[in-house]
Amino acid sequence: MTFTIIGPEIEARLDWIALTEALEAGHSLPRAVVADTFLTRRMDGLLTRSAWIDGMGLAVKAASVFPGNPKKGLASVNGAVNLFSDADGTLEALVDFTVVTKWKTAGDSLLAASKLARKSSERFLIVGAGAVAESMIEAYSTIFPKARFRIWARNAESARAFADKTGATPETDLEAAVLKADVIATATMSNEPLIKGAWLQPGTHLDLIGAYKADMREADSDCYRRARVFVDARATTLHHIGDMMVPLKEGAITEADVTEFYDLPSGKFSRSSDDEITLCKNGGGAHLDLMTARYILSVAQSI
Repeated sequence: MTFTIIGPEIEARLDWIALTEALEAGHSLPRAVVADTFLTRRMDGLLTRSAWIDGMGLAVKAASVFPGNPKKGLASVNGAVNLFSDADGTLEALVDFTVVTKWKTAGDSLLAASKLARKSSERFLIVGAGAVAESMIEAYSTIFPKARFRIWARNAESARAFADKTGATPETDLEAAVLKADVIATATMSNEPLIKGAWLQPGTHLDLIGAYKADMREADSDCYRRARVFVDARATTLHHIGDMMVPLKEGAITEADVTEFYDLPSGKFSRSSDDEITLCKNGGGAHLDLMTARYILSVAQSI
């Protein structure tokens, strides 16, 4: 049996717009079946995220999480995406974990913004100064060529360093920065809401990327009351992530109010007016890892 091994060198040949097209096409196929597992040994862990899409194949994204590794000069997270044939289940590729995660995460929110943000959007606010935030500047710039970026982070020094590296303008007042933004992307590990619904202006698009657990939130419930609400997948967000669980519990929204990527073929996943406030929660399920890995393999095979 032969299979392809794909490492970080493939990034130079990847394209953000082509990825969003691949993600959109993936949602015209039958709905994915997904499952996650997490094994632990004291402080260490093994996370596996699996997906199966009829017509696309199977993927298992496995990552070891060893918090003590940095003291040894090693990365704390290591892994790969195992991509299997839809026809016979044979292994087709091993794709670098970091590459898939970066492109899946940013591509997810880029697809949402391409449908929900106003085409004239220029003022982009990034909240959080980590690797995902940097990827979002790279991704947004491909679809919004006039985008001008501002950065806010709890740690002002981190914001300044991010600004020096990316060319973004640092902000110290989050409320003031939100008030003048067309698109806001949050990429934090916050357990308490950072974005207030009262700050959102007509026509704003809010991309919530960072929170991924039940006790994590980046936006308050007023954001949901004022916005039309979207997610990448209902199955991996509504009852798993605090940013969706709390507004649902409080009655700010109902499950029927939420539109997902699987509504793309019908045209429902779209902005209805220039004044509408849109909010999309990026849950990043394993099915998106499968779609992204499949896109990456297609690029590798074309070389």
